[in-house]
Amino acid sequence: MAAALQLDRVSKTYGQMRAVENVSLTIQPGERVALIGASGSGKSTLIRLASGLILADRNGAGSGAVHSFGVKVQEGGKLSSEVRSARRHIGLVFQQFALSGRLSVLTNVLVGALGRMNALRGTLGLFNADERRTAYAALAEVGIAQHAAKRARELSGGQQQRVAIARALVQGAKLVLADEPIASLDPKSAKRVMDTLVTMSRDHGIALVVSLHQVDYATAYFDRVVAMNAGKVVFDGPASQINAAFLTELYGASAEELILPSQFVVPAPADAAPSTQTVS
Repeated sequence: MAAALQLDRVSKTYGQMRAVENVSLTIQPGERVALIGASGSGKSTLIRLASGLILADRNGAGSGAVHSFGVKVQEGGKLSSEVRSARRHIGLVFQQFALSGRLSVLTNVLVGALGRMNALRGTLGLFNADERRTAYAALAEVGIAQHAAKRARELSGGQQQRVAIARALVQGAKLVLADEPIASLDPKSAKRVMDTLVTMSRDHGIALVVSLHQVDYATAYFDRVVAMNAGKVVFDGPASQINAAFLTELYGASAEELILPSQFVVPAPADAAPSTQTVS
């Protein structure tokens, strides 16, 4: 089976800044991967490149290609003619939810069905009974079916994020890319959203890539972690290898963004033995 996501030597430059540099990455169907890194490391840019929301640099022949389940998203700085087909099975979950606040929760979830509808029916919002049943079932699965008739803006942040997850279920996504989905949530809501994402992935066999600032969530919920720094992948391996000392080695002072203060290892001078001192 083709990879859920395949990036081949993908780069992205903004002016003089290289946000992503020559990244190659493979995510298998059903695999769950945490993407970590300090601010400006390139996580969000990589998510947007993977979904075709932004175009990669033209780096040369055969590079800058993104495929999902064997369907080309982009290559050589251009969107593929197959991109619409590819996007049908790529679900997106954003930090700020990307919902229409004035529309009902149910209608926001039904948006996930638009890719399978003809243009006229989609434009007019003419959803049939089967589509509505599917949307209600998705809301029930994420635990908020009782809010279906409310406007999205009436829900809490954690509830809105679960609406976005339900939308991906209705879409029939085989790959979900979640960009900092818990960054603006309180700890209780963040845990509920992470539980929902991982349960969705496990129960439906959906590949899941989640970018996170909070490394404790990455190690608690994922077996594989990809760490980025200055636009490059600096680690790709088991979550069990991630700890405060390792993060300090990778990121230096920037590791403070990723780990709890009580876990932060004070970097030792270059000529000294490794230190185990922590800041409380």
